[in-house]
Amino acid sequence: MINPQILKVAIPAVPFFQLFEYLAPENGDNLQAGIRLEVPFGKTSKVAFLLAISSESDFPIEKLKPITRVIDDAPLLAEIDLKLLHWVASYYHHPIGEVMSAAFPVALRQGKEAVIKKLPKSPETEIKTTQLICNEGQQNAIDAVTASLDEFKVFLLDGVTGSGKTEVYMQLIQTVLNRGQQVLVLVPEITLTPQLQQRFQARFSTHIAISHSKITDLQRKNAWLLMQSGACSLLLGTRSALFTPLPNIGLIILDEEHDSSFKQQEGFRFSARDVAVMRGKLANVPVVLGSATPSLESLYNVFLERYQHLPLPERAGNALPPLVQILDIRQQKLQAGLSERLITEIRAVLEKNEQVLLFLNRRGFAPTLICHGCGWVARCVHCDANLVIHRHKNLLRCHHCGTEHRLISRCPSCQSSELASLGQGTERLEFALSEIFSNKTILRLDYDSTQKKGALEDFLTQIHAGEVDIILGTQMLAKGHHFPNVTLVAILDVDSGLFSTDFHSGEKLAQLIVQVSGRAGREQKRGKVLLQTHQPNHPLLNELLREGYAKFAQSELLAREAAMLPPFSYQALLRAHAEKEETPQQFLESVAELARNLNVQNVEILGSIPAPMARRAGQYRFQLLFQHSNRAALQQLLKQLVPQISMLKLANKVRWSIDVDPVDLY
Repeated sequence: MINPQILKVAIPAVPFFQLFEYLAPENGDNLQAGIRLEVPFGKTSKVAFLLAISSESDFPIEKLKPITRVIDDAPLLAEIDLKLLHWVASYYHHPIGEVMSAAFPVALRQGKEAVIKKLPKSPETEIKTTQLICNEGQQNAIDAVTASLDEFKVFLLDGVTGSGKTEVYMQLIQTVLNRGQQVLVLVPEITLTPQLQQRFQARFSTHIAISHSKITDLQRKNAWLLMQSGACSLLLGTRSALFTPLPNIGLIILDEEHDSSFKQQEGFRFSARDVAVMRGKLANVPVVLGSATPSLESLYNVFLERYQHLPLPERAGNALPPLVQILDIRQQKLQAGLSERLITEIRAVLEKNEQVLLFLNRRGFAPTLICHGCGWVARCVHCDANLVIHRHKNLLRCHHCGTEHRLISRCPSCQSSELASLGQGTERLEFALSEIFSNKTILRLDYDSTQKKGALEDFLTQIHAGEVDIILGTQMLAKGHHFPNVTLVAILDVDSGLFSTDFHSGEKLAQLIVQVSGRAGREQKRGKVLLQTHQPNHPLLNELLREGYAKFAQSELLAREAAMLPPFSYQALLRAHAEKEETPQQFLESVAELARNLNVQNVEILGSIPAPMARRAGQYRFQLLFQHSNRAALQQLLKQLVPQISMLKLANKVRWSIDVDPVDLY
């Protein structure tokens, strides 16, 4: 008797680490790993991904169910794609079904046919913009990467803001396209795609596939299939585009490689930067990581000679670096968070018909509503957080769980009508600016103002057309944008980043200051940057302004080494939450005991302790930190520990997750 074929499949949205086994159909001789199947699962059916075919099963054959149907005739994922996904599932200790799911757009996860519904128009044959003449640093970078196009190598393109990194990218992309190969370009945030897409379209005579969460499911499916089939050669997207199959990949580029948005913070917590490096290694192609403020991890890899350093120390063309000044606001009268000196500087710039950019990383009208009569504060009932005032929509909103209430006019505690707004948000600042500069056009760019489809693109068009005088925004303005007529940049609240409990905070603040400052004076007019602070003598600010980011990073690395913190050690954070406060704490204590019994030498086990925000969305949150000086040893611990966690008595009473290489401890 011939043994039946056993199909080993991964099933999305099923939190199990193992593969599931099914019987192949009688005519299933041509089945290959990488296709989709429909399989019975409980009382329903699910789309599954075929990963292996075997003649043996871990279960009695008579207990295995036959698959319902074969969805694909040919594999959608090649062997190299499957190898990458297996590595990712293993390294991040995440269920293989959910990892496989992340590799597909929603429409294909749902079992819809893998057919491109709308083929792209042929690229326009109009004359494209020509490549620029590069300075010495740019040309050296282009030559170094070009010489390595047939091998795996990681390059850190370390260029000051405005140094022409994008021109380096575009010349490298053209070279790879001329070789008939595909290029993957990743950016950390959706807000950076429109500008880059426009520059690519003006430069390259090829269709550009776009992939991010703000386009439709059909558009994402089409982009995925265009790249997977080899019909398209250039993909621009955010971290979710990383797993798109590229059968003829020749180059991977990550712009703003330092950005924490490259790390997925919910569910499948992978680092797009680190996975991109592994993808380059498996495909034997170069990876270019670009930034004006490289992460300490990447600089450490340069020191270890794992990455090749490509410095761009000068701004492109004749642009001069901005003049950066600390603005001491101690004992100064502030008008909606603006000092008199700053208001004077803004007026002077506007009189020259130049633009101003103001940065405040706090959306809404004000972060706190307080009663002047009794001291009552509007708090979220589900989180350890204040409700934020959104006056434009007449709402109180929690930025952590999304809870909303109508804005109240009387204190619920003492019935007083003396309710006061404390603190500044972008909405409040916009209102104040419209009163101070009543004859000027003010544009607010934040999460709230860019929710409508196409809003961001419209706003950026207005800025470039000179229709805006003052640009006010949050994090989405901090990097990558090129506003030629912005000559004054002000960071209104530097202090909020100076006193964090997270050891990453100094690095993040320095990166933020340099990146925001880099929006000023990017062409012929020299820019000025003002940093409003109550801490003008703070060592971080003074070292950064006096010595520059490179020296700051060097000092920060020495401090990390002394404390044996990443990148000199490796971490994994186990988070757990439940409705009862004691449950996640007891669960993590049991996990810690399990880990200690595994006897992995020199591993540090810290916790369990409450998360920095101990209660969120009605759940009590605790965490347990594992740290080791050796990555392989930490991985070995997790490999033994994770399968045992689900066997614990309390495992089904909590929601838990493992975060390998966390970028913050929240």
